[in-house]
Parts: sequence; structure tokens; C-alpha cells
Amino acid sequence: MRLGVLDVGSNTVHLLVVDAHPGARPLPAYSHKAELRLAELIDADGAISPGGVDRLAETVREAREVAEDKGVEDVLPFATSAVREAANAEEVLARVARETGVSLEVLSGEDEARLTFLAARRWFGWSAGRLLVLDIGGGSLEIAFGLDEEPDAAVSLPLGAGRLTSAWLPGDPPGTDDVRALRRHVRTKVARTVGEFSRFGPPDHVVATSKTFKQLARLAGAARSAEGLYVLRTLERRSLEEWVPKLAAMPAEERAGLPGVSEGRARQLLAGALVAEGAMDVFGVEELEICPWALREGVILRRMDHLPAE
Repeated sequence: MRLGVLDVGSNTVHLLVVDAHPGARPLPAYSHKAELRLAELIDADGAISPGGVDRLAETVREAREVAEDKGVEDVLPFATSAVREAANAEEVLARVARETGVSLEVLSGEDEARLTFLAARRWFGWSAGRLLVLDIGGGSLEIAFGLDEEPDAAVSLPLGAGRLTSAWLPGDPPGTDDVRALRRHVRTKVARTVGEFSRFGPPDHVVATSKTFKQLARLAGAARSAEGLYVLRTLERRSLEEWVPKLAAMPAEERAGLPGVSEGRARQLLAGALVAEGAMDVFGVEELEICPWALREGVILRRMDHLPAE
């Protein structure tokens, strides 16, 4: 059957259409993406602004129409931290449902971490052993660890690249003191969680998902996305440590000219790099591998697990 997953994230609203069959790998058929950057449309009261709600409803309506045009039988719509934590979340969800007919499921941070872990486990298989999975979104950082398909530990921290950029890095380029303060903040938050993971022993394999990690790996010399999903892509902490001061000195316009960096994500890239560097350092990770699958694929895989056998 043809499934669609509609991901209302902190940066983008992304419809991924796949052809799915029980026991088989889901095959991507179509991708429709709109940059909304909800994490940056939060007002002083913590609510998504009226203009942001207007744009969200219109974007979800458009995605629903695309899904219908592509013959999708079942759409799995969900929202993550930007909607989850908005002061007016219930109002936003009700309006989107009323105007578009789409009822968004709000995933908890732990759900995000667990579903992303499932996707990474299915991608790398059992031979990868104990996995440590890191995912940086626009609103949050997810960390999960385990040997099976369900992680032994999973946490979500408010350390998304969009959220941190808005709250901590107002300048373009940001001030040195602001960068240093954000660096301390990130490492303090991450360090508080280490004990939840270290009791399970060291990981056999460390992987990362998300656009932020993919862009950072590309900066460090990894293959372009056009070279395919199955090309090995890694990111070394040493390379990140070299790139962070360079990114801090660049305005967003200059970052947008770097390999693999989109204009819409350029402003957030420094915050994302500080989170990636901090997480790798605090967890003692020298190198990690980029996983092509992430939360959207995890949602699809979980749905496929409940499809009747043909």
C-alpha cells in the first residue's frame, strides 16, 4: 500500500510518501517539503503567533492535497516539539483539524527518541550491537541507547538548533560571549543525562540522524546526498571542533554558501554544531556515522509492523 507520513516539525512540514509492504523495506515514492520554521514563530508568551498558525494550516492543507494526488491510502500525521510545547497547542491542533481535516498526533520527546532509534536499528541491523543514536531537530535533541528495537534509555532535551538560535544567538554573526554562554548551556544540559546511559555500558556504534548532522558531515568532507543513501558518511569530533569557530565568525549569508548548507538552515547551523560537538564530547564520542533514516521512517516502520500479511 502507499503510505504518507506528514511531519510537522520545528523547521519544516514534510510529507514523505512511500510504497510499503509487510516484511519489505519501504520504498520512497515522493517527497513534499515546506520550510515553516515554527520554532522561530513563537511569541513572547510561548504561543505560535497568529501568522504562524495561518501558515501552518495552509501548509498542512497543501500537503494533504499532495497526498491525495499521489494516491496515498493512509496518512500518518504528527507534530513534534514546536507544537507540543506551544502555549496555544490545543487551539492550534483544533484549528488545523477544523480547516484541513488532518488531526495531528503530538509525539512526546521520548516517543521521538524511540521511533528514531527504531529507524536506526532497522537501518543498521542487529550486527551493529549497542547503538547510541543522536538526533538534532529544530526544537529538541533526542538521545537513545539500546541493544534491541526498543531503546534501554531515551531522552529529549530542549536543545534544538532553531530554538537555541532564537534564544541565545541574536547577532549575525553572534557575539563571542553569546556563543560561549550557549556552549556552556548545552554541555550542562547534556551532562545531566549521561548517567542514564552510562549504566548500560559503552555503545558499539554511534549514529546520528537529522539535517543538522548531515550538513555538518558534508562540511567535514562527507559525500553529497546525490551520491546515494548507501555511501558511508561519518563525522569526527575533531572536524567539528575545527568548524565551530569558523561558523561562529560567519554571518548566515556566508554559511549559506558552504557545501550542503541550505539558506533556510544557515542561521541555525552554528547552534546545531555546538549541540553536536557538546553531545559528542560529553559522551566521549570521537566519530559517528550518519544514518539516512530518522523519525519519519520510524513512524512508517511502526505502522508497517501492524499491516496485515498479504
